Order: sequence, then C-alpha cells, then structure tokens
Amino acid sequence: MKTNGTAIAILLITFLVLILLRVYIAYAVGIASVACLLYLGIPLSNVCQQMVKGLNSFSLMAVPFFIVMGCLMGSGGISEKLIALANSLVGWMRGGLAMVNIVASYFFGGISGSATADTASLGNLLIPMMVDAGYDDDFSTAVTITSSVEGLLVPPSHNMVIYATAAGGVSVGALFMAGYLPGALLAISLMIGAYIISVKRSYPKGDKFSMKVFMRQLGKSLWALLAILIVVVGVVGGVFTATESAAIAVIYSLFVSLYVYRGVNWKGVWKILGECIDILAIVLILCGTSSIFGYCLTYLHVPDLAANAITSLTTNKVLLVLLINLILLLLGCIMDMAPIILIATPILLPLAHSVGIDSVQFGVMMILNCGIGLLTPPVGSCLFIGSAVSKVPIERIVKATLPFYLCMLIVLLMLSFIPAVSLALPHIFGY
Repeated sequence: MKTNGTAIAILLITFLVLILLRVYIAYAVGIASVACLLYLGIPLSNVCQQMVKGLNSFSLMAVPFFIVMGCLMGSGGISEKLIALANSLVGWMRGGLAMVNIVASYFFGGISGSATADTASLGNLLIPMMVDAGYDDDFSTAVTITSSVEGLLVPPSHNMVIYATAAGGVSVGALFMAGYLPGALLAISLMIGAYIISVKRSYPKGDKFSMKVFMRQLGKSLWALLAILIVVVGVVGGVFTATESAAIAVIYSLFVSLYVYRGVNWKGVWKILGECIDILAIVLILCGTSSIFGYCLTYLHVPDLAANAITSLTTNKVLLVLLINLILLLLGCIMDMAPIILIATPILLPLAHSVGIDSVQFGVMMILNCGIGLLTPPVGSCLFIGSAVSKVPIERIVKATLPFYLCMLIVLLMLSFIPAVSLALPHIFGY
C-alpha cells in the first residue's frame, strides 16, 4: 500500500507540476504516466499498447467526422441563415437580439457541436450587431459566450462521443437524446435572465412576429437543419451507427456548403480540412495519452480510493452530488473540456453510480459542468474568444456574465437532482 501511495503521488504531483509549468496537457498526462510506470517497474511497452487501445474504438471514429461536419457547416454560410431564422422566431421580444443570440446558438450548436466555434462564428456577427442596436458590449459578449454552451448539449456533440468512450461503452444515441431537453432548458433560463436585464436597461424590441416571415426563413434554413436530422434520426432510429451517420453528414455538409449556400469553394474546403486535422491531432493525442493515465489510475485503484475518501466526508446523497459538481467546476477552471472528460470520468463515474446517478445522466451533467468551465478564468477558451471578438476586457465580461452563471447553475442543479430532465427522451426512445 505504501508503494501504491508513492506511485499515486508521483502520478498526480508530476501531472499538476507540469500543468502549472504550462506544458501542453496531452504531454503532461503522458509524462506523468510514464514516470509512474517506471517507478512501478511496469514495462514501457504498455504505453504503446494502452495508447493503441485508447484509440481503437469504433465510436471514437465519429469524432473526426463531427469535427469536419461542424467546420464545413460553420464556414459555409450557415450562420447568417440561422440568425435570420432565430430573429423571425424571437426577435420581437424585449431585448430581441439577445434572444436571437441564444436561440441561434441552439440551432448552430446542433450543427457545429462546439462552443468555441459558436462563440467565434456567431460572435463575429451578433456582437457588433447588438452593440450597434444599443446593447452594452459586455452584456452582448456575456450572452454570446454563455449561450454557446448549448452547443455542447445539443447533438451531435463530439464531446459526448468522447465521454461515451471514456465511460466504457455508454450508448451515443442515448447521450444524443439526453442532451435535447437540458439544452432547451439552458436556452430558456438564459433567455429569462437576458429578458430581466433587458427590461431593466430598456434594451430595444425587434419587429413584430410574422408567421409568413418565419416560414420563409425556415425554408432558407432547412438545408442546414436537415444535417441534424441525418445524425439524430439515423442514430436514434437505428438506421446508422454514430460513426456512419457522421460520415454521411460530412458528405451532406460538403454538398450544402459548396452547391446550395455556396459559402465556400473547393479551395476553401482544403483549408477547412487542414484546420480540422490540427484540431483532430490534438484530440487524438489527448485520447491516447489519457488512456495510459486511465490505466495507471485503474492499476493503482485510484477511483476506489477517491470514492472512499469522498464518501468518508459525508454519506448524504445530496451533499455527495453537490461535491461531484463542485469538483468538476473546479477542474473546469484549470483544464480544458476533453481532458476533464477523459481523466475525471473513470474516477467520478463510480461515485455517481453509488448515489444513484445513471451513466447517461452523469454524462450530461459532466458536459454542462465542463461547459461552464469554458466561461471561467484562467483557461476558459470561450471567455478569451469572446474577449478577442468584442475587444472587451475579460474582467468586464466576467462581471457581466455573473447573472448568467446563476441561470446555468440552476439548470445544472435540475440535471443533478431530477433524472427525468436528461433521461426522459432516452427512455421514450427505448434506451
């Protein structure tokens, strides 16, 4: 037990020190794992074996396809169509452009599956539009970055695929269906918060609602929205696996971007594919090294030790659930999303099971926790992208985001303590 304690210390302390030294997290995970294995005297051939094992997953093959699909649709003239559709639906309300921002993020998230892509794409269009219409720049940025988290919950989300792999074979289809209602609740809670602030600050209304205009914009956006149906209906209906539906969606997205919306040409496609390769390389290296890290954690029984340590603090299920969320929120302040999913899932999922939380429910909880982490300093990528787009200092954005943090935490608590919020749709569809 002494040897295991020392090995655990080597693994975790090496990892934390490297993170503090700003070593890229994939390499920090790999180096810490190798140091631990050397101390334990385990052959380093296990490193290669575990990396291959971590990447040898059929469901993980969906990740590159979803990334390519999101990049193609995000660069193919889709953003403007979705903004116009959202404007025809909710632009008539007080603070109409804020509502448009939130609803457009829900639509766009179903295509890109990426909060950072949402912030960069919609932010470049909507933040200047809101400021010109009389909205404060910090409020406009806060609405943009917080609503981008909806895209992590609304399928197809490649982070849900990563979670399914880390959790050991959780149904991707079930996770996809589980994300719709929480994503909608998050959108509604943010809209309520934005409406209250808009009324207090007398932000403007848009044009009156017109069914004719809405139907016209729906027709223009239909090609984009069909990409979501290909993935979700294909997976839920059992027509395709997640990987197959993602591959078909890429071909469809390429056709729509090139020949329907004509927002990109073939030269632009090659540039987009190059960017996707950069993103994918980061994700896959991280998946491989995290597999070694997970092997070390399992070998040293860290999940059991962590569960025993946490349950020794309290046996109250409510406090344990709150503690799990607190751990994930704190991790989100210092780590990016994919590493948290890959590293924390093997540790916290058994604890979640012990308090009666289903694997699918926990997955949605984790995704939302990590999404909130994207908005918190010091490593919140959406926070920094929003600041770069709007030219508003991070300190002002964080202050403007505080009311929206409250909205997001309310939804997180609903996810944590009301299983039906995330499990109702999967149960209806037989998962």
